[in-house]
Amino acid sequence: MKKLILSFVFLATALFSAPLFSQIESRAVALGMPGDNLNLYAVLDIFQKSKTLEEFERAINDKDTNINNLDLNNDGYVDYIQVVSYRDGDSYSIVLRVAVNRIEYQDVAVIEVNKNRFGKVVIQIIGDEELYGEDYILEPSSGDNYTPNPGYLGYERAYTGNYWNGVLYVNNWPIVINLFSPSFVIYISPWRWGYYPSYWRAWTPVYYYNYWDYHRHYYRNDFYRRVGYVRYPLAHSYYYSRRNSSPVVKRNRMNNTYRETYQGRNFRRPEGTVLPRTREQMRGNRSANPRTSLSVQPMTPTRRQNVDENRQRNPSSAHPVQPTAPTNRQQAPRTRQDNPSTTRPARSIAPANRQRNEGTRSAPSRRPVEKTPPARTNNPSRGKDRN
Repeated sequence: MKKLILSFVFLATALFSAPLFSQIESRAVALGMPGDNLNLYAVLDIFQKSKTLEEFERAINDKDTNINNLDLNNDGYVDYIQVVSYRDGDSYSIVLRVAVNRIEYQDVAVIEVNKNRFGKVVIQIIGDEELYGEDYILEPSSGDNYTPNPGYLGYERAYTGNYWNGVLYVNNWPIVINLFSPSFVIYISPWRWGYYPSYWRAWTPVYYYNYWDYHRHYYRNDFYRRVGYVRYPLAHSYYYSRRNSSPVVKRNRMNNTYRETYQGRNFRRPEGTVLPRTREQMRGNRSANPRTSLSVQPMTPTRRQNVDENRQRNPSSAHPVQPTAPTNRQQAPRTRQDNPSTTRPARSIAPANRQRNEGTRSAPSRRPVEKTPPARTNNPSRGKDRN
């Protein structure tokens, strides 16, 4: 009887808690920034399914996909997103850019595609800090059953057996194959402010709650995850030197102009990063598991500081300090005064010997000898000759 009652209680609890959990998962989440109206999960999904950058640009600007809901210049119409690509060796930067007006541009996000020295391709999409805040980075994932392969996290090796530093390679994506093909040419969108393709027509943006309803399934999938660090910082710095930022967007954000899209509602923030935010935290996670961690040698400045501290604490173990040359020269006269017997004879003896031998040889006088002019005499003969 007791087992029947307990089973009935557990069943009732499960039935009442299921709707509660479903309501929690279905609640909208928002960053509270302009980037909420462009879901980067959906952008990365469209990028995976596209074959070329032209096709990718058309897909994200298509009204039927319900991906683009940005209105950065606050004119009441959705902005057209341009796609611009940069290349630096085996690294590509695919930039999503919006023309705010005739002269100002604002970067929305950048898709960084990097090939390591083993020929494996890693991809990340990084939201612009003006629209998404700092460290809003997404990358593909294979879920909990994913077994990582050896690769590189920037300059640090990714070790197998750790899910948090696993890398999913995207060499088989159609658009990635096109990027690294010999026939690929750097793509720069030919469209600009006032000149748009014939297939595109601006439409009125929807409120955020309706927009989130289109993409709520991306927040509960295992295909993409959010991380807290850039895997290839050098490639990202190459793009960042070409980044575009609009003063109009910054001013609108400071004036809370974009808050109108929330209709005065308050939404909870999305979950944080899956992976560590910094490399220091990554090293901390490695040291927490001694089986999979590697001993990290301290840096050279740290070792020198420790040696100096040990010398101050144990002066007997420190090496004797050799006096410098100026110190010896200053101490030498004091030693001669303390031990006059060990000093060398002064050179003043030489003049005394010279005085003793004055009889044999007189010392020449150093005073100059004055010469007397010869006396003038009258020479009568010279007088006669003149006459």
